[in-house]
Amino acid sequence: MKNDARQRAKNIKKIRLEKERAVFMKLGAKLRAYFLTGILVTAPVSITFYMAYKIFVWIDVSVNRLIPPELTARYNIPLTTIPGLGIVILIAAMILVGMFAAGFIGRFFVHLGDWLVRRLPVISSVYSLLKQVFETIFSDKSQSFNQCVLLEYPRKGLWIIGFVSASAKGEIRKKIQEDMLSVFIPTTPNPTSGFLIFVPRKDVIPLKMSVEEGIKFVVSCGIVEPEEIKKKNKRK
Repeated sequence: MKNDARQRAKNIKKIRLEKERAVFMKLGAKLRAYFLTGILVTAPVSITFYMAYKIFVWIDVSVNRLIPPELTARYNIPLTTIPGLGIVILIAAMILVGMFAAGFIGRFFVHLGDWLVRRLPVISSVYSLLKQVFETIFSDKSQSFNQCVLLEYPRKGLWIIGFVSASAKGEIRKKIQEDMLSVFIPTTPNPTSGFLIFVPRKDVIPLKMSVEEGIKFVVSCGIVEPEEIKKKNKRK
């Protein structure tokens, strides 16, 4: 009888310990989920503001160093200690340069400088690349990527998202003799790298998602759904 009572007590203790362990495991799982949620909520915002702050300070300090010390001493104003002064000076300087470049004399000097730089070895290649990049980003006339499409790649049955930059023209169009599209295939999760392929227009499937939504979709490795898909899911 004593042995039965001891065994029963051991069983009850074992069951209690298992229940306590299960409770702690659930609590631990919840705390872990809350912790990861906290990271997902705060990390993107914190990193974005930190990077913006660092860029702001770097530009501010760099431009403030260009202010002649004589100017500060003459007017007895601590110019270099005013936060954001470098940004204001930089913006004002860019506006003045733009105004000068828009005039007849300014255009002459811009074309002259462009002509001289393009004749320098090595430097001309870097200059041409940077000029194309900045014209693509800042020009109002530039179309950049104009459509998000779906196409079979690298073999039949496998699909990938691409961004149409333009219709193939010039020598490529003459050689292939077919209506081709220039499609940029981005890599995941870094869409700034990738490769360019030329695809027949009939072989691509246009998507309703915008280029911005497509980039978010690629960056998130397919986790962040485009707004169009979210709306359809809500309707269902």
